[in-house]
Amino acid sequence: MASTSSAARRVAPLALAFSLLAAPAVTAQQPGAPQPSRVEVVADTAVTTSHAVTIQGQRVPYTATAGTQPVWDDDGEPIASVFYVYYERTDVRDRSRRPLVFSFNGGPGSASVWMHIGYTGPRFLAIDDEGFPVQPYGVIDNEHSILDVADIVYVDPVNTGFSRIVGDADREQFFGVNEDIAYLARWIDTFVSRHGRWTSPKYLKGESYGTTRVAGLARRLQNSHWMYLNGVILVSPTGLGIARGGPVGDALFLPYMTATAWYHRALPPELQQRDLDDLLPEVEEFTVEEFIPALARGGFLEAERRRDISRQVARYSGLSEAVVRQSNLAVPTRRFWKELLRDRGLTVGRLDSRYRGVDREDAGDAYDFDPALTAWNHSFTPAINHYLRGELGFETDLRYFIFGPVHPWNRDGDTTGEDLRNAMAQNPFLHVMTQAGYYDGATDYFSAKYTMWNMDPSGRLSDRMRFEGYRSGHMMYLRQEDLASSNRHIREFIRESIPAEGMPARY
Repeated sequence: MASTSSAARRVAPLALAFSLLAAPAVTAQQPGAPQPSRVEVVADTAVTTSHAVTIQGQRVPYTATAGTQPVWDDDGEPIASVFYVYYERTDVRDRSRRPLVFSFNGGPGSASVWMHIGYTGPRFLAIDDEGFPVQPYGVIDNEHSILDVADIVYVDPVNTGFSRIVGDADREQFFGVNEDIAYLARWIDTFVSRHGRWTSPKYLKGESYGTTRVAGLARRLQNSHWMYLNGVILVSPTGLGIARGGPVGDALFLPYMTATAWYHRALPPELQQRDLDDLLPEVEEFTVEEFIPALARGGFLEAERRRDISRQVARYSGLSEAVVRQSNLAVPTRRFWKELLRDRGLTVGRLDSRYRGVDREDAGDAYDFDPALTAWNHSFTPAINHYLRGELGFETDLRYFIFGPVHPWNRDGDTTGEDLRNAMAQNPFLHVMTQAGYYDGATDYFSAKYTMWNMDPSGRLSDRMRFEGYRSGHMMYLRQEDLASSNRHIREFIRESIPAEGMPARY
């Protein structure tokens, strides 16, 4: 166990304090407790502590800075306070070659907590080896953290974590696909300048909706701030604005269903006895070559062909042919989560279908709750509150929003996949890696492959794209085996995407 020593706390010299009128939901406490009418929002402050962690047998000393940095309007007035935690290895002499990673989660409306204490950070959530909650709650050292090869900044967008709007600033300027990208690009620019990291190789890492964010940020930073990246890491990516409606969208989930049914031993024996790595390519091939064309014919698909496709979809999904026929061959995922283990009195999770739930009744077409998300909230919420306040010393009465109030969210103009392609085309140094879990029913792995395939129709950028799949779900890193391999893949990606000294960026 690596020792962790606390250093003298350092507060930024400029501390701008503002009062935020808090809605009752924001300040809700235990029944009968006093309800404060105002909660102080500090727009610009930081506290730094010193620590050490052992990563892959190597002692890594580092500082952790937990703080807030403002978002300014055109008149230089603070309009938001954005919370972050910045980890910096302290035994590095030359930071011009030291990579810097900005990490975001998704939602929209989710704090960066998930990848912070569940994936790449130096402290890791106390859970069992498969990702299930245990008590006592807390964090332990993360021997797989990427802090040995890169410094990391975990960012909570406005109204997530401890980040808040300041005063009466218009909320619409923060809560939308392109609005989110615009202000966060300005924020990153300021952060890089403040910490003297303009010469460092830079990376963006996003999970779920965070992949929409970082894909758009890659182009925005490059074209509006002239900040060029070395890499973008897409963890459980969204569709990034790439069209996939109709038969394509209906069919892409089938390989995920196969993986989930295989995990729960719900496939026919001849499929169940095969390894997942051997089975999934067969189902992917069927999906592209047979299932999508069949769905494209709709109600005019020949009766015999309809029976053949129905039989094969049932075989690959673990469902009955009757259920497949009742759904016109394309079973909605919400029905799959309820139906797969209905005869066992169980449901399966959306975000990670290894998790099982129990509903009030077995009837119906949708589960009562997502057993994966409830398990994660169970363990992450107490851990992050304890860690930020107790170990990093960030003192505030603000509630830490695991999920914050960011709706309505403006989804117009999502061209983030094209934004990322454009950034790659303009920047020969920019590489992209996709990481996806086979049991993720929200942003399924085969749709992630489809996104990668169709982001660059020319195929000229494919040598700078990489895909990695894992035997877990949306947060593949919560399973210890995948925590090790997924962090190893990030290390490899970072090393491979840093060019040799003096190498020119040209085609």
